Amino acid sequence: MEKMTIKQAAPYVGASEYKLRELVRNKKIPAYRVGAKILFRKEALDQWIADQESKNCSSVD
Repeated sequence: MEKMTIKQAAPYVGASEYKLRELVRNKKIPAYRVGAKILFRKEALDQWIADQESKNCSSVD
């Protein structure tokens, strides 16, 4: 299991550290805390990114 800090995760998901903290605060992105430190599992971020992509795609009939 690879874990990432805010500083590492922000460029990985393409957001600023501020925006990432906001997403965590609003429980919009999977994260966990160890004390005051916010951490992310890379696998969870990959799934979150895939979910975001599928929400933004519309089916063409």
